[in-house]
Amino acid sequence: MRYSAKIAAAFLLTVSLCASFSAAAVDDSERLTLYKEFRTSFDASSYEAALPLADRLVRLTEQQYGGSELALVNPLVNLATTQYRLQHYDAALDGYRRSVEILEAKAEKTDRQFIRALHGLGATYHALQREEEAAAALKRAVDLSRNLDGLFNPAQLAMLRPLISSYTALDRFEEAGKEQQYAFTIAENTYGKDDARLLPALDQYARYHEDIGRYSTARALHTRAIFIGEKAGGRNSSLSVQGLRGVARTYRLAYLFGEEDVENASANPPAGINGGMLLPSSSLRSTGPSNEGERALKAALQILTLKDKTPDRRLIGATLVDFGDWFLTIGVEDKAVVAYRDAWKNLSAAGTTALLDKPEPLVYRPPTASSASKSDDPENFDAHEVKLLFTVGPDGSVDDVVSQSTEANESQTRSVISAMKKARYRPRFENGEPVATREVAFTETVYTKHKEEKS
Repeated sequence: MRYSAKIAAAFLLTVSLCASFSAAAVDDSERLTLYKEFRTSFDASSYEAALPLADRLVRLTEQQYGGSELALVNPLVNLATTQYRLQHYDAALDGYRRSVEILEAKAEKTDRQFIRALHGLGATYHALQREEEAAAALKRAVDLSRNLDGLFNPAQLAMLRPLISSYTALDRFEEAGKEQQYAFTIAENTYGKDDARLLPALDQYARYHEDIGRYSTARALHTRAIFIGEKAGGRNSSLSVQGLRGVARTYRLAYLFGEEDVENASANPPAGINGGMLLPSSSLRSTGPSNEGERALKAALQILTLKDKTPDRRLIGATLVDFGDWFLTIGVEDKAVVAYRDAWKNLSAAGTTALLDKPEPLVYRPPTASSASKSDDPENFDAHEVKLLFTVGPDGSVDDVVSQSTEANESQTRSVISAMKKARYRPRFENGEPVATREVAFTETVYTKHKEEKS
């Protein structure tokens, strides 16, 4: 639900680094032939086949130029990007680091090759959840891109997405908001305010507002996306589906967290913003979420299942998962299971059931000692982690909660365990049926105020 690295989790980051591959360093027939074979495999997303070719190019270039010359930068970045696509992050990190080191030793500070190398380095740090290092590398790449290609050049969008995600993971919400607004302005300037090509950027902007608890603002952006989709493709256009799903999601989240205080929302996002599962200390709204959310999901599903449309099983499955999340959140378990079963069938037909292959958190109310109640003055508090293991049942309930390790005192640990016992997860599915999942891990951070020193 959230797009932090935990979400890197969820949400694998896509890097478009290889769009600017250059064969400039390939100056003999063997390396040129090898490079062409590599590009053919990479462009076809055959990364396993591309990997040995990229590795061979690096070794041939080293033999010809040595291990620290600028001619090696492109082959190193090509190899690292292939490793990144294969999720070989440690190996990719070595390649990107080495390419940056060569550039810092041999090139001008404004050399364009820095952009690709730093982009890859930052994206890999982000995938490894090393967010401070990710943000530093990505910001440097973005600044250089703006310096060389203009403040609003669209090429920087691919770098801004992981940069915003890293800032959000670091609770650097002001910087994240600034860059998100910048990214959206670039997209508007590039495509226009009513162009369907704006829809991905609009969705990202809306999700950012969801992440910082500004659900009304996010809902307005999703509604704008619906109108753009209808204008571009007609009333029953599939272009409107993501907007409808977004509207429903904002109603569900507002039910859990409450609508935003517009003045303070971005400065004080909901607890657990990066986990996408935490509730404020107040109880759930007894009235339930607005039925407008459920109606939006029904409208999305109706569009996707019209008889004159070719079924998009993946998107139908994802929308049905939204239905399941909706019903499970409001406590209607039987309808949730029906929706999840139908979702699994469609996702299986589409070739991936990843959305239902592991438990996902939906509802959790943190204890008062957690980050939800931490003072705005963190220097006065000590942070302590409580690591839990538990079982998520087929109905999404949490049982058998035990503390795996803790830095907190006994009272704080008990409060975290008690809170987790009341949580609700989307269950894992096997062969179309919900099943129990044991040894699910979760870490809560609790805070203790510094004791005043005696005079």
